[in-house]
Amino acid sequence: MDAGIGGMKLWYMYKRDFPDIERVGRDRFEDIVHRNGLKVRDRMRKPRTTDSSHGLPLFPNLVREFIPTAINQLWVSDITYIPVWPDDKTYEFVYLSLIMDAYSHVIIGWAVGPTLETLYPAGALKMAFGKLDGVDEETVRKLIHHSDRGVQYASRDYVTLLNGKQINISMTENGDPKENAMAERINSTVKNELLRGVRFTSIQQVTDAMKTAVRFYNTMRPHMSVDMMTPQEAAKCNGEIRKWRKSYREEAIKNARYEENH
Repeated sequence: MDAGIGGMKLWYMYKRDFPDIERVGRDRFEDIVHRNGLKVRDRMRKPRTTDSSHGLPLFPNLVREFIPTAINQLWVSDITYIPVWPDDKTYEFVYLSLIMDAYSHVIIGWAVGPTLETLYPAGALKMAFGKLDGVDEETVRKLIHHSDRGVQYASRDYVTLLNGKQINISMTENGDPKENAMAERINSTVKNELLRGVRFTSIQQVTDAMKTAVRFYNTMRPHMSVDMMTPQEAAKCNGEIRKWRKSYREEAIKNARYEENH
């Protein structure tokens, strides 16, 4: 039987089974277990990537009933974590900031950082700005950037970047992931599909892998939400694109519009 037991329980078994000998202390015992690779691996903790307990100005949700019909109408942003294993027994996290065009599903900006500092989401945003080269000013002024209410997106540096381009700022109004569902979905796709099964040992490996993953996702991977086109192909379209799976959010918005007009 291949079984394991936690260090605390093992310590009490040790005390119980060897009551008459001079025993090492609990801390020393746990150190011996750890150094000899006998520790049962703990369930990986999940770091918190969104801290909305700040006093910074927030912005209303502008996309609750909005469905984009072309590129550069709505960008969605989020931050997720990726574990890195410097050695066989310990892990740490790096943080991936992503920006996606909601119409085409093209990943237009990304950055990998060792911390949750605004520097890295801002880097992803600056990359996304490159997609606006040659875009007319009226289109840019109607563009909405949507995110959660995390401190990075509410920070003065990030808001200043968006204001500098006259991009409208939209944020979720509570902690419900459904308010930023598209960004949550691309996070899941990257981690559970594009990077699935990869055990990274450095932040550089994550960065290199993301370069390949983004290229594959944008240019080669067919997407059910854009009629099985690649995001790059969908970016050339205008108007509603057929979806291969039902979007309950869009159905609800369309039904509400129909009832309002009839």
